Order: sequence, then C-alpha cells, then structure tokens
Amino acid sequence: MKGFVFRLIPPRPDFAFTMTDAERSTMLEHMAYWTRLAEEGQVLAFGPVNDPSGPYGIGIVLADDPGTAELIRDADPAMASSHGFRTEIAPMLGVVTPNGRFDSR
Repeated sequence: MKGFVFRLIPPRPDFAFTMTDAERSTMLEHMAYWTRLAEEGQVLAFGPVNDPSGPYGIGIVLADDPGTAELIRDADPAMASSHGFRTEIAPMLGVVTPNGRFDSR
C-alpha cells in the first residue's frame, strides 16, 4: 500500500460558510463516504482545513497505486456532483501510522 494526500478544493473560497442546501446535502454524502472509507481502513484521516487563504478538505488515503486512488476520488459524491469541486492527489514518499509504515516503493 502507498499513501496519497487528497485535497478537495471547493468551488469558491467562502464555500464552507455559504453552502446552499443542495451543496450541504452533497457534503453530508461526502462525509458519509469518507467515514466509510476510514472505517474500512482505506483512509487514515480526513477533514476540513481552515486555511486563511480559503478552507479546503484534506484526506490521507492508502491505495495500491495512483489508479486506485483516482477511483476513490471518482466515487466521491462531491466529485460526482455538479457543484464544481476539484481534487488534487499527491503521492506520499512514505506514511508512518501507529499500525506500521507504508513506503512508496
């Protein structure tokens, strides 16, 4: 397994504070999706980041390869929505968890 950092970029900088009802519904589906992945052990951590330049979401994912990481991204309700989210995925050089070490090799 390899580690990947996911960054969910919202459609506008003030999104976290100005969500419409439809956007809020999508975000609840997004949270349920990522919670399930965390319970299954595919996601080590996830949540919103209160960056002064604009909030975004972050997740640390374990996957066999970049293609699998992309499948996780593509199944995210936020990405499947028409709200205009973007995702950046970056491979980690290594991940250390309380349960072990995962290298990118």
